[in-house]
Amino acid sequence: MQRQVTVKAKSSEEQPSSRRNLVDVVGQQLRQEILDGTLKPGEKLPSESGLTEQYKVSRTVIREAIASMRMDGLVEVRHGVGVFVRSGKPFPGAGLLETDPGRISSIIEMLELRAAVETEAAGLAAARRSPLQEETIIERFRDIDLAMARGIATSEADFEFHLAIADATNNPRFREFLELTGKKMIPRSLLQDQPNEIASADYLAQIQSEHRRIAEAISDHDEHTAREAMRLHLKGSQQRYRNLIRRSS
Repeated sequence: MQRQVTVKAKSSEEQPSSRRNLVDVVGQQLRQEILDGTLKPGEKLPSESGLTEQYKVSRTVIREAIASMRMDGLVEVRHGVGVFVRSGKPFPGAGLLETDPGRISSIIEMLELRAAVETEAAGLAAARRSPLQEETIIERFRDIDLAMARGIATSEADFEFHLAIADATNNPRFREFLELTGKKMIPRSLLQDQPNEIASADYLAQIQSEHRRIAEAISDHDEHTAREAMRLHLKGSQQRYRNLIRRSS
């Protein structure tokens, strides 16, 4: 039976703010179906085209809603197979590291915490990564390139890149920490409605350049350079958000 939905019909030209509202509405409805058991763990979601038709929104809205749910641990994407319900609740403890998107200072606090953890993760990944883990990091890096080329949100691919580095430490606690932060780990996913072009092409190109240096250092087994590249990557993000504070004051 077709599930009843209340999303408004899509416009031929979605503005960023209206798209974000639709993403939130679709995401909330799918989340509710998971939480109330309508969609059960292990169940496959309808295809992207099916969800597009069901909710009467664009493919971009569906992709961003799924990405948000993925980063909250509610679904998993099996490439070439589909999207499956992972759990009936978000990652354990997901509320412990809340970030207020209305306060840029809150985002900076999260970035500082990430720097403390991920700088060391990058060094450990350089020392311990296996050939398969190295290949996975490179593949996740290329996924970000692909998302940029398609003009779609890069937050999920960015999240997967950092998870691949965490996995390469061969210490599961690093992945657990990143999953605990969920989508709050990639702050531009929280600020897509802001007028400051957080996800502008130039900004994404700069981020990807920093990702490249991290990936190359890990590939080279260069612990010192990997740590420094990750530190500079997250420090650069902190500085950008500090600049936003100055411009808004």
